[in-house]
Amino acid sequence: MNRNRNIKVQGKLITIASINEEDYISLTDMAKSQYESIVITKWISNKYTISFLGAWEAINNPNFNYTEFGIIKNESGMPSYVLSIKEWTERTNAIGLRAKTGRYGGTYGHKDIAFEFGTWISPEFKLYLIIEFQRLKEQENSPHLKEWNIKRLLASSNFRILTDTVKEKLIPWASFKQKPEWIIYAEESDLINIAIFGLTAKQWREKYPEETNECKTLRDCADTHQLLVLANLEGLSSFLINQGITNKQERLKVLQTEAIRQLEVLNRLNIDLSTIESPNKKRITEAKQDFTEDDFPKLPFSEAISTISNAGKPNK
Repeated sequence: MNRNRNIKVQGKLITIASINEEDYISLTDMAKSQYESIVITKWISNKYTISFLGAWEAINNPNFNYTEFGIIKNESGMPSYVLSIKEWTERTNAIGLRAKTGRYGGTYGHKDIAFEFGTWISPEFKLYLIIEFQRLKEQENSPHLKEWNIKRLLASSNFRILTDTVKEKLIPWASFKQKPEWIIYAEESDLINIAIFGLTAKQWREKYPEETNECKTLRDCADTHQLLVLANLEGLSSFLINQGITNKQERLKVLQTEAIRQLEVLNRLNIDLSTIESPNKKRITEAKQDFTEDDFPKLPFSEAISTISNAGKPNK
């Protein structure tokens, strides 16, 4: 399963997952605030719903168990009949509905089925769901978003190179023995965040709580220029560590200077900002300057703050 995406429909944040290259929408999210488990159970136990699900499976699922489907369909005519998602999928080999565990757990339905479930909630909700889903697909199919995704993937790949270097060169040091590995990785990530954006991941979450609630991160909201420079700085930071420059203050100076230089070069291209912005729409335009030791442990902040303040905001 690929990375989840989100759309907002009538104030509800709804997760969309990719399963076998098909879009599955969270029915659990759609039914939130309406006793979702009861709503979903009543919907799937309905005879019309079972007929619709059977028709969908017949078209899309060569392994569908028609015998069990027939039995379930006949049983559904009884007033007290109750069917669960698990029973439906196990008895019929259905693929249109999926149960997912973990952080984004719940019941997911193929988009065709999710739209039908939207009618059960309300016709108006279904229409807004289709509109927002179509808007998401238009964004995903745009050349700009494809370029942004490539840059985001490049930055993620380069971060793996950086963490491998940190694990090899920094974590074995005695001064780090009392600190969990994930904190060390987070500090290295924030060193680059400060160099490019002028704020840490924590400060970004505090500044943009709405994006945080929608499971977005600071880097999800970076434009393509910032992502390209970010990927370059991750490689540069890894190189500096391998060269024995492990002091954060020294590396921040180099990274900040290089971030400003690279972003200035890219900004001189006079590209329309709408063609490079993040698909998440929130541009990082303001940087917090009042860093403290609590925000970023072990970094000598006096010179770091001076460097950022004197250099200006590199993402402009």
